[in-house]
Order: sequence, then C-alpha cells, then structure tokens
Amino acid sequence: MKKKLPKLTSDKAAETFVATANLTDYDLSGMKRMRFEFAVKDKRVNMRLPSALYDAVKNRAARSGVPYQRFIRQVLEAAVTPAPR
Repeated sequence: MKKKLPKLTSDKAAETFVATANLTDYDLSGMKRMRFEFAVKDKRVNMRLPSALYDAVKNRAARSGVPYQRFIRQVLEAAVTPAPR
C-alpha cells in the first residue's frame, strides 16, 4: 500500500520533500496536472464575441478547471506554438 502525501505548509517544506522523498512510495492517483504561468502579462487584448461563443468558452474553461481568460490564453498559445517534430 502506498503512503499518503504529507501536508506541506510552505514552499520550503515542499522543496525539501520533493528533493528527499522517493515519490514512487506515495499514492499520486489524486494529483491533477498543473500549468504554471511565469511570464509577465503586459499586453491587453479586447474583443467582442457572439454570446454563444463566449458562453461556450466559459463552459469549456469551467470543465477544464481554469478561469476563462487563462483558457483563452492557453488556446492562443497552442495555436501559435509549432508542433513537435
């Protein structure tokens, strides 16, 4: 039986745990993939959308578990990022 992950109360505790623990000993089945955004967002885009498209984007973002503006940014990034060869 796999161990449960400990409750980590700080970034330092998390860094130490990841650096020293054998993660194969732990049950990671409840983990969700996370995507961190570090780039500064210094440009703004305003656009008008039909209500149906706006509602569809918000619904898809909610199903993905992300805010709708982040979802739009992810879709735009995917559209302009070259596919791996």
